[in-house]
Amino acid sequence: MSFTAYILDVITDTIYPARITIENGLFKEVTPITLDEKYEVDVEGLIVPGFIDSHIHIESSMITPAQFARIAVRHGTTAVVCDPHEIANVLGIDGVEAMIENAKQVPFNFYFTAPSCVPATSFETSGATLDSSDVEYLLKKDEIVALGEMMNFPGVINDDEEVVRKLELAKQYGKPIDGHAPLLSGEDLDKYLEHGISTDHECSNIVEAVEKKLKGMKIMVRDGSSAMNMEGLFDIYKDDLFLHYEEEFNVFKNIFGNRIYSPLFDFIVSDDKHPNDLIKGHLNLSIKKAVDLGIDVLKAIHMVTINPAQHYKLNCGAIMAGVKADFIVVDSIYKGKVLKTFIGGECVFDGENVLFDVPEIEAANTINASKKTAADFDIHYDGDECEVNVIESLDGELLTKKVTAKLNVKDGIVQADINQDVLKIAVVERYGGDTVANAFIKGFELKNGAIASSIAHDSHNIIVIGCDSETMAQAVNQIIDDGGGISIVSSDFNHSLALPIAGLMSNEDAYDVAHNVGILRSMARDLGCQLEAPFLTMAFMALLVIPSIKISDKGLFDGDNFEFMDVIID
Repeated sequence: MSFTAYILDVITDTIYPARITIENGLFKEVTPITLDEKYEVDVEGLIVPGFIDSHIHIESSMITPAQFARIAVRHGTTAVVCDPHEIANVLGIDGVEAMIENAKQVPFNFYFTAPSCVPATSFETSGATLDSSDVEYLLKKDEIVALGEMMNFPGVINDDEEVVRKLELAKQYGKPIDGHAPLLSGEDLDKYLEHGISTDHECSNIVEAVEKKLKGMKIMVRDGSSAMNMEGLFDIYKDDLFLHYEEEFNVFKNIFGNRIYSPLFDFIVSDDKHPNDLIKGHLNLSIKKAVDLGIDVLKAIHMVTINPAQHYKLNCGAIMAGVKADFIVVDSIYKGKVLKTFIGGECVFDGENVLFDVPEIEAANTINASKKTAADFDIHYDGDECEVNVIESLDGELLTKKVTAKLNVKDGIVQADINQDVLKIAVVERYGGDTVANAFIKGFELKNGAIASSIAHDSHNIIVIGCDSETMAQAVNQIIDDGGGISIVSSDFNHSLALPIAGLMSNEDAYDVAHNVGILRSMARDLGCQLEAPFLTMAFMALLVIPSIKISDKGLFDGDNFEFMDVIID
């Protein structure tokens, strides 16, 4: 296959006409055409390297890897580095291998990381545990290009033997280690980095990013469905951060020069992308967003092409001889409309249609929990009123705040208060233990009913938020009946989306799943919830490794001190 086209060279940051030859899925020859040569362009548009999402959990899209590929190629994505720790928490190595096998059956580049924290902590119940021997088994696989995000930063800092063993294994097999260290700073960050952890996708402000960058980390800018950190990182004047930390910024500028953006950020990633957002766009939209926020368009493209390819040692991400022929045709570098997508030199999206079919993953019921009654979601107190600790969720953030509220007690049961926006939240253990942990939350603003899901990072027990115990029980029981999924129950309507693959994914295509998620979102808004992604936000209320206060099946958790805390303040 030979043709002439204008290409974007991400090595030299230039655009020029070139003669291109592709053989056996690789660029065999990429020869610039000189000014005095006569030529005719065979391709209408500009050829750009295919986009690489260097940190994503496919399970959060609620579709299989194969179905993800079908939608991603429409937006110019040709490769992902995905961490399958969601399904690993449910099914262990069998789940990881099922993802790898499904991914192999479509023309798309799926690279995987070995989940490092299954479960994420010892303060929750998961369906599986991956110890260092399991991690070593995975690191030996060609499909595994890194050790997945090390969320157990207390274990790293305190030299937990098993945690350190996993980190050493990654270095032994020559594979980079992804980080996860929200708000970690100072000596604790130094200790974390001593073990060779190289990336972080949890930076939520520019000061945090500057410290981590100066200490050697590569910074991933997250632009996902629930956590959208791009604005907070790219706007250096936000909340007067620049003025308050002028000395730190000057140190950075003395090292790297006046253009603070270019050297500070290395990758743009999704982390978690809901199907409703995925059908609208992927990294193509993130590039546009970055440019709108002041990032040079070529640097933005670097963050989703050559940068991740070099870091993870992937043979893609550039248009040059010897590299895999993964590329897209766009109308222009700034508009970025994807006209065609090629993987291994073969067209997989022709501008209208995706040119491959997808296989299904065989699903077995992984929900092992008994039906619940309203009494399972009651919190008892002997008195007329009590003060409680409350999780405060923040739209677009994974971080939460610790707040308190005074609530009425009726017939010995502590009551939610929709006027204060203090609702009930619970986690139901789904792996046979059948326990229920109850607490309170604000930020969801439901005025009626309950929402529930078997997506609850990272152990994926059933999580539910509601105004009353009765509708919470109904919502949870619908999840149990469906074998996993998302549900909403109110006095006026109810709806559910079944996710039978580990309670996380469906074999349906992205548009069908997105349609159902859209119905659920609309219903949640009708009940008063104005969060951009209510179900994904709810899922992160069980992720204990993100400060400041969360909940697991074992109880309310203080993420700052890494210990359980009482719901009722005595």
